[in-house]
Amino acid sequence: MLKSPRIVLLSVFGVALIVGSWPAAAFAATQPRLGTALNFAVLAGSTITNTGPTVITGDLGLSPGTAVTGFPPGTVTGTQHVADAVALQAKNDLVTAYTDAATATSTSDLSGQDLGGKNLTPGVYTYSSSAQLTGPLTLSGNGVFIFQIGSTLTTASNSAVLLSNGAQACAVYWQVGSSATLGSATQFQGNLMALTSITMVTGANILTGRALARNGALTLDTNRITPPSGNCSVAAPTPTPSAST
Repeated sequence: MLKSPRIVLLSVFGVALIVGSWPAAAFAATQPRLGTALNFAVLAGSTITNTGPTVITGDLGLSPGTAVTGFPPGTVTGTQHVADAVALQAKNDLVTAYTDAATATSTSDLSGQDLGGKNLTPGVYTYSSSAQLTGPLTLSGNGVFIFQIGSTLTTASNSAVLLSNGAQACAVYWQVGSSATLGSATQFQGNLMALTSITMVTGANILTGRALARNGALTLDTNRITPPSGNCSVAAPTPTPSAST
């Protein structure tokens, strides 16, 4: 028996109402799969160059490049894996995590908006090209935060990523389509994954997180990078349709 056009239209409209009223958290992404890259505080593709008394808490990895300079005066508390099998596996796992983040379903398009001054809840935030952070960005709530940035990420001097209400740096992922630059005295958090290079200007710190430059160089100058410790457990989104459905 064929349904009348009126019934079909009502059915489609009802589905649209349900989807439209479903909270954005219901579509929040799972954590990208960093695999063995989780064992590293810093990872790069071509070179790692340091100036000043940088402190890297954890392991350093470089592949396929072989040039690591500036340690000392910089300090690596863990092991340096340079062009070895461990670094190669970590780089392969970084590619997987980068792809996971890049292909996650976006929940909000922030293109053209400065991240500074925003208070964001878990979700997948997209920038079609470059992204700027000027001032403080607050991430609030226990869940996964993914930032998909089409080209560059740049932070102004003294900018900061703040966590509140159960947000965890281990569940924050920055997927940058080209290169990232952290301005002087920036206090950053999360897993920074750049396709090309990462530059940390004098005094910029990753308080809790990682600097992962997939293909290019990592350039440091009197910085501190401390990866998350322990397991990273985040609350799974519990979708509850609104009463209007």
